Amino acid sequence: MARYTGPKSKIARKFNDPIFGPCKELKKKAYPPGQHGRGRRKKQSEYAIQLAEKQKAKYTYGVLEKQFRNLFDKAARKHGITGTNLLQLLESRLDNTVFRLGIAPTRSAARQLVSHKHVTVNGDIVNIPSFTLKPGDIVGVKIKSQSLQVVKESLSGRQISRFSWLEWDAERMAGKFMGVPEREEIPENINEQFIVELYSK
Repeated sequence: MARYTGPKSKIARKFNDPIFGPCKELKKKAYPPGQHGRGRRKKQSEYAIQLAEKQKAKYTYGVLEKQFRNLFDKAARKHGITGTNLLQLLESRLDNTVFRLGIAPTRSAARQLVSHKHVTVNGDIVNIPSFTLKPGDIVGVKIKSQSLQVVKESLSGRQISRFSWLEWDAERMAGKFMGVPEREEIPENINEQFIVELYSK
């Protein structure tokens, strides 16, 4: 799933949510994909709803099942609300932060930039997309990579101060991870309680 390369519009239609960004197809066809997508569908079971929410979260953040489960276990061990802890851990990933900072247009593009050693953390190259950032960490673009077309185009359309837990320095082409966001600051349309209920069975 972390390397999903199929039609993103189908996934958006499956969950009725533009999880990969703006989706024209979702507006035109507001029903699930497939031969029987338009037909009447039976009421989903509680388990099916919970499973779909977990799948949506995995697609959104591009995380594999084993990685997702490990993050959930880590979230459950932390103090606080497990569902909120889980989303905060997902938001603290390096690839997600590169995307949030506007260095890359999508999470998959951010993951590729990190894997190809174009991203630094506190001045050192880090090529692990799942690397967990700590408050105060500086995420930047390697000097030789700052002229990359994908980076320049993404930053040109960047919205200033879009996320309160991130601070951007355009001159240095780097951003500071101020700390984990509060639940209400995370914009993703995910019902994390369903995920907690699913794993608690």
